[in-house]
Amino acid sequence: MKATESKLLPFLSKSPQFIIPIYQRTYSWGKEQCLRLWDDILRAGRYENIPSHFIGSIVYIEQDPYQVSSQSKLLVIDGQQRLTTVSLIIEALARHIGSSEPISGFSDRKLRSYYLVNELEDHDLRYKLLLTKTDKRALQDIMEQKPLSIEYISGVKDNFKLFEEWIKKLGEDLVSLCKGLEKLMIVDVALTRDQENPQLIFESLNSTGLNLTQADLIRNFVLMGLGSEHQKELYTRYWRPMEEMFGNNYSRYFDRFVRHYLILKTGDIPKYGQVYDEFKKHTDNYLSESHTVDDLVSDLHKFASYYCIMTFGVGEDSYLDIAFRDLNELKVDVYIPLLLALYDEYQEVKLSSRELLEAVRLIESYIFRRAVCDIPTNSHITTFATFSKDLDKGRYLESIHRRFLSMPHHRRFPDDDEFRKKIKERDLYNFRNRNYWLRRLENHDRKERISVSEYTIEHILPQNENLSNSWQDTLGEDWRQVQQDLLHTLGNLTLTGYNSEYSDRSFTEKRDMTGGFAESPLRLNNGLSQVTVWNENAIRERAERLSRLAVDVWKAPSANPVATVRPNSNR
Repeated sequence: MKATESKLLPFLSKSPQFIIPIYQRTYSWGKEQCLRLWDDILRAGRYENIPSHFIGSIVYIEQDPYQVSSQSKLLVIDGQQRLTTVSLIIEALARHIGSSEPISGFSDRKLRSYYLVNELEDHDLRYKLLLTKTDKRALQDIMEQKPLSIEYISGVKDNFKLFEEWIKKLGEDLVSLCKGLEKLMIVDVALTRDQENPQLIFESLNSTGLNLTQADLIRNFVLMGLGSEHQKELYTRYWRPMEEMFGNNYSRYFDRFVRHYLILKTGDIPKYGQVYDEFKKHTDNYLSESHTVDDLVSDLHKFASYYCIMTFGVGEDSYLDIAFRDLNELKVDVYIPLLLALYDEYQEVKLSSRELLEAVRLIESYIFRRAVCDIPTNSHITTFATFSKDLDKGRYLESIHRRFLSMPHHRRFPDDDEFRKKIKERDLYNFRNRNYWLRRLENHDRKERISVSEYTIEHILPQNENLSNSWQDTLGEDWRQVQQDLLHTLGNLTLTGYNSEYSDRSFTEKRDMTGGFAESPLRLNNGLSQVTVWNENAIRERAERLSRLAVDVWKAPSANPVATVRPNSNR
């Protein structure tokens, strides 16, 4: 490694071309970072007692040292954000000053030819800095003074407009900006391929202060050590499509996916902050088994596609998509390693869609029943980490049922009696998944499905602590205790579009008014038209009926299972 202190502008002038590798994340500076650099530049330019301003290091390595080329292309390991931002400032300045020269060397022609373009070259070789993806096209159009397409979703375009606005506000006082640019200092760090490991240096540079995700580190680890053509091939064929599958959710979900992938592959459970380290270990083991990097990236891509189908509901089977969305609504994801394994078997036609659907519903029942029964969830991740490894692949569905039935007590699948008892007693109004369970009960075996979001939750017995005399008479002497015990329970909760009209009216008024329970199209309100009085017995009778429905919606495992799940939608 050779590191020297350099002024940024001469450094740019003598350097033929910097290339941002395809595996690097896109340009990500926002207004806050740009404004900080802008203020630092102006401050340095305005005060003679500030001899220089240090903006960080530029770390690079020759792209292909043994390739004969008219230019030595340099791959940027660290410094993309600063190089891009300064380039945008220089172009915005060049446009504003034209042929005038606030200080020597700062005309539009000199700024561009010294720092932005290689005037005697064509195509990509023309540009001092080559970015990736949409950023590349946006920066090149800016360098050529072309109109920026509205289709560009890039911080390059947005930040360039910022700098144009800020330079206009400076008016004719551009000397401070020019002098400030002249004072910018960097550490010029040149690596040699035969002596330095770029990935290790990249990790070290980014271990303090820069907010790289585990996904950034993993991508760079996989691709950085390869030749440029091999990098491009794997990135184009696997990695970029993987990023596109996640879309705007990439930074949020990819780290989670890799953690689940590692649990599936290794059976170990890495901590969230150690996903990258565990991935490196897995890679070493994987490659030692006569696999290649291409095999690794292909496998990662395959399971990422499964994960996106399960997480975002974008598969080709609408019934499975609905089941995945129901499962996701429970706000836990510990079951993902098992589902990744099952979905792979489904793709390999070793598991039918009906069997997979029943397996998904069984997992959903396990999670929901345990939540209703208030069983601690700290064992969930251990339960699912190695679940798939003990399954009989010749009899998948039966094996899954039997595995759930054999769980030790602290990991048990609550049976029908325990579940029915708890779901009748539990405060389900303050349950975090209340829209979920109401929707699932309402739409069970229903083809014309109800969107719960169009309705509000109704307490048939009102929440008002000061109940009317008619309600007190209906409930009897212990009305306060009845209200306290049963207010938020299964038997007293339903859905309505007339919540404000119902208010604290008596039960018979709610039943018989226009839009009342007697006219309701909702299945949750079936039978209310025949109820004459809403008291403790009525609430408990309705809870009993709905609890019987619940054990059919959230089925328990069976010792002799058959694929009984009907492919109907619950949305």
